[in-house]
Amino acid sequence: MNEVANVKNGVNVDQLIGTINAIKSDPDIARFQFRAETKWLNGGHCRTEFKNFYGAKAEDTSRTKALVIEGDEPSVLLGEDHGANAVEAVLHAIGSCLCVGFVYNASAQGISIESLDFSLEGNIDLHAFLGLSDTIRPGYDNIKVKFRVKADASKEKLLELCAYVQKTSPLLDIIRNPVPVTIEME
Repeated sequence: MNEVANVKNGVNVDQLIGTINAIKSDPDIARFQFRAETKWLNGGHCRTEFKNFYGAKAEDTSRTKALVIEGDEPSVLLGEDHGANAVEAVLHAIGSCLCVGFVYNASAQGISIESLDFSLEGNIDLHAFLGLSDTIRPGYDNIKVKFRVKADASKEKLLELCAYVQKTSPLLDIIRNPVPVTIEME
């Protein structure tokens, strides 16, 4: 007799719970190192590839092909729109992280999601980026996120879930708390 996987919202909940329990038994399983290779192509156009990474106590080589993200600038910023610019990619990263966190946690709690979407906007002033100001920060002044969800849970439960996802989101943590970055020439 074949066992049917416990899948909710496209997430294998049994596997998710198994992963959580494995990490409880061996915390080193939770240590990951993600890597990227970015190459400049022309003008503002670059390409970033992601392939192998380290995780769950082993080098992961399961990707047979690199995942690719194109980066560029819109024409008003002298680019050719081959891809999102870096600050737009940050909005994607936030939305993606919140989406995954929301769906995985909802699935673990038995909540069925019919639809979920996020609208994100960030305000930025380019004075510092262009070397025209030492007082204006070069990054976003603020980022606003709105979400819409249709699910078989109460509004209160969904807001509670959203608060939990915000607390545990790696991307929000990266943005909200300084992360040491070293840059060196090889």
